[in-house]
Amino acid sequence: MPIYEYRCHDCGRRVSIFWRTFSEAGEGTPICPRCGGANLTRLVSRVRIVRSEESRLEDLTDFSDFPDFDESDPRSLGRWMRKMSAEIGEDLGPEFEEVVGRLEAGESPEEIEKTMPELMGEGGEGLDEF
Repeated sequence: MPIYEYRCHDCGRRVSIFWRTFSEAGEGTPICPRCGGANLTRLVSRVRIVRSEESRLEDLTDFSDFPDFDESDPRSLGRWMRKMSAEIGEDLGPEFEEVVGRLEAGESPEEIEKTMPELMGEGGEGLDEF
């Protein structure tokens, strides 16, 4: 019972599709579960190790693997956010990728918030919550 990952070219999301058999996966036409589009490309999936959610979240708060982390340095924050995204193992969307890329380029969270007001939460926290 394989699970394959695809990129939907209609909505831009990475999706996982469960197939009952390998032959069904080879012969079937994948349909995006998010938008219903059929324009999907199969991706090479990441190797995953089964771990408890508690263990994964614990690793995110262990900065010993990230000794150069400096919360006041946008580049450092961007690298940590990318690591967090990889640990979660889900596509967090294009907005997340844009923010991380801009942080890694050295742009401050405040500058990013000014150009992306849609990032502000209902409580107005914005990027400060990271």
